[in-house]
Amino acid sequence: MSIADPFTSSVLLIDDETLADEFLRHCVRDCDDIQMRYLAQAREAPQIAQESEATVVIVDLRMPSVDGFDVIRMLRQNPATEHLPVILLSSEEDPEIKAKAFSLGANDYLVKWPDARELTARIRYHSGAYRARMQRDEAFNALRRSQVELAQSQAALHQAQKMEAIGQLTGGVAHDFNNVLQIIGGNLQLVKLIGGVNDAARARIDTALAGVERGARLAAHLLAFARRQPLQSVVINPGNVIVEMEEMMRRVLGMRVTIVTEIEEKLWSTAVDPGQLHNVILNLSINARDAMPLGGTLTISAQNVPAGSRVLAEVAEGDHVLIEVRDTGVGMPPDVLERAFEPFFTTKPTGQGTGLGLSMAYGFVKQSGGEIQLKSTPGQGTSVRIFLARSAETPNKPEEPTAASLQGGPETILVVEDEADVRSTTVALLSALGYRVLEAADAGSACDIVNSGVELDLVFSDVIMPGKVTAYELGELVKQKLPATQMLYTSGYAEGVIAHEGKLDPSISLLQKPYHADVLSARIRHLLRRRKQAVS
Repeated sequence: MSIADPFTSSVLLIDDETLADEFLRHCVRDCDDIQMRYLAQAREAPQIAQESEATVVIVDLRMPSVDGFDVIRMLRQNPATEHLPVILLSSEEDPEIKAKAFSLGANDYLVKWPDARELTARIRYHSGAYRARMQRDEAFNALRRSQVELAQSQAALHQAQKMEAIGQLTGGVAHDFNNVLQIIGGNLQLVKLIGGVNDAARARIDTALAGVERGARLAAHLLAFARRQPLQSVVINPGNVIVEMEEMMRRVLGMRVTIVTEIEEKLWSTAVDPGQLHNVILNLSINARDAMPLGGTLTISAQNVPAGSRVLAEVAEGDHVLIEVRDTGVGMPPDVLERAFEPFFTTKPTGQGTGLGLSMAYGFVKQSGGEIQLKSTPGQGTSVRIFLARSAETPNKPEEPTAASLQGGPETILVVEDEADVRSTTVALLSALGYRVLEAADAGSACDIVNSGVELDLVFSDVIMPGKVTAYELGELVKQKLPATQMLYTSGYAEGVIAHEGKLDPSISLLQKPYHADVLSARIRHLLRRRKQAVS
């Protein structure tokens, strides 16, 4: 029987004499909705009342050792039975005894021996009232739980909206910033390429270019947080990335930090941008080092997490690879933990941190289709967990890096860029390298050049430009009209024109702004070699 059952009353009779049990059973013998249980040991009343799911307790007043008053006290002192209806059964019609019984918490008082009709009516009344109270309390508790869950959901939604708003703002700023950096960096590189500057001037140029690179890294971190960093995902074994970083990290983190790597033997593959994963792990490790000024242990682990695992319950579904960066540092208080993913938020002294390490990790993981968890306890340390979906494909073999150098050629290149200063700098740079260069201010003008029948070896196009024709449509036209012509895109961040959820199609070549002359030169030569092979 359950308290929720609206048709059954469960009566617990407590009396040291079995005569009372026999009498009450006789009274309710025709009542299918009343069940009886007899208890002679009054001290066990609270326990037996819970076990039998009693809805009414009938207790005799006069019993040796523990009397009816004592039973009422025990039931009312127990949280599980404090509201259970109690009917005191007595042979005495004494107002003082009745008053005492009610003051102790009795719900009713019956003088031996009551009429069967009166007894059953009182049992049903008190049982019904008790069930109604329990149902009311459960409804209130459910409402309270719903309010707590609603508050938690609203807080999570508010946090997500805030992060999205900050991401949109920082992404837009970083995009414009990259164009400015491209103008500055491109002209400085052009000055170096043209020559005619003395050593002092060359040193100044190198210092300025170093500043441009710092700005580019800052913009890249902002774009990573905003989930607009172009990701060129490949299938890798993330354990290899960690192993390859180990020696470098020992130099970067110093002797005070003990580095422990724990990589599952048969670690699953995942599709991710290995360069960005490398940056994330490095930034998290540097954060961990800074959180351990007196030294400590940094643990970097990678393990398989099958679908349905407990650690995935609050995160995602399906098989995942878990990468965890854990330290034994000072930890974070709740107010800091709440804002830790916000860009530029830092607790480090001025000049010792940008506040972009965790925000970059957050954006990268989200853009990669994964999940990130941050847990921290003051005085114990911090753990950052990155969950990346398992890939069924075999890891790709890493390409051997080639040395970047300025190389030119006689080929014809079409530069498509709406920013006049960026276009001018790029055209001058490529011309200085010996290329024949054509230019267009938008994709529509570039299409006119393609349709004119002029021979083009490569089209170098910005992604986001004004006009009715998109860069993607330009690329499709080039593929149709000039199938051997190579297409190289450039952009300050990943856009839906050529990227889906920030991930590039493997067939698309993209050069991120701001780009260095050496990198641009090398990428162009690589694509032109591909064109030559295709033609031959």
